[in-house]
Amino acid sequence: MERRSARPARNSSFCVDNSACSSGQSWQSNGSKFKAVNNRDKNFTVAKVAKRLEQVEASIARYLAALDHADRQRDDASEAKTTRIRQKIEGLRRQMQTLKAMEKQVEEAPDKQISLTDPDARSMTTSGKGTGIVGYNVQIAVDAEHHLIVAHEVTNVGNDRAQLAAMGVKARDATGCEEITVVADRGYYNGEEALACEGTGVLPCVPKTQTSGNAKRGLFTGQDFRYDAEHDHYVCPAGTFLTKGKTRSDRRDDIDHYRNLTACPTCRLKPLCTPDKFKRHKRWSHEGVLDAMQARLDRMPDVMKIRRQTVEHPFGTLKAWMASCHFLTKTLEKVKTEMSLQVLAYNIKRMINIFGVKPLLQAIAA
Repeated sequence: MERRSARPARNSSFCVDNSACSSGQSWQSNGSKFKAVNNRDKNFTVAKVAKRLEQVEASIARYLAALDHADRQRDDASEAKTTRIRQKIEGLRRQMQTLKAMEKQVEEAPDKQISLTDPDARSMTTSGKGTGIVGYNVQIAVDAEHHLIVAHEVTNVGNDRAQLAAMGVKARDATGCEEITVVADRGYYNGEEALACEGTGVLPCVPKTQTSGNAKRGLFTGQDFRYDAEHDHYVCPAGTFLTKGKTRSDRRDDIDHYRNLTACPTCRLKPLCTPDKFKRHKRWSHEGVLDAMQARLDRMPDVMKIRRQTVEHPFGTLKAWMASCHFLTKTLEKVKTEMSLQVLAYNIKRMINIFGVKPLLQAIAA
């Protein structure tokens, strides 16, 4: 979000500019994963069950080999060893049956995942490679100046892709503004979410996710092709036009293809453009929403720096209070209540730090 004199936020987040309001305050929003009361070993996904089955099979094979070796020795020590190995093999086979039963349950689950201790907790990836937790995804909107939490939500969806519109509306309602500008990092980039913000008073600004590998291969990227809305065509780096095909040849009904079948084969810049016979540029039917979002970002060159500077403070404080176990309650509704109490406590302590105890009590009494 932008505020001319504002200071911004850090990490997976979005900011809200309500400069149209008389107060002109700035708000930030962020998402972070919190652990649930559910050990990772008590959470099952299709991949986890398959991996555990593979590990148990390998253990059984290893013990069977040890059993063959013990059988060949034929002495008192080997008899005792054989008994222990048989017991371990029986235990592993029972574990195998349990895992196969769990595999069937996971396959039948709506989201292909089961947590035994907290049924609503879900396995979620974190920023570290190969790491993850079983928990909840907490979203907060924060006052950038005072670090007060003005809105929050708890979800068991492990990513932020579908949170932009909902949290934007919550932040708008919290600020009391008719229109706000929301600035988020790439974790929130989603065309459908940006479209959902249309007409709600939420103006999203999210950097586009770079999924193409063209830049690494030394080829032009989508940013090098300029769209001319008046003539409905793209202008390529060579200055020629890519026009829209008569029919949509994509699996989605809302994707148009722009190309130039005559100029591309003989273009001098083709080695820097595409290895195919001609360049094909795709455009979503609602791409204008994303173009307008990028234009807002272009007019606020410093806003992403602002976003990186403030949003970690509230989450860092909350996680320090909650210690390593994080949530203590089970199921989504109870976890939401627990987080509400944590947010209330956080805001009260922030208000005490800002105003002092006596002024705060006087304000509450008034």
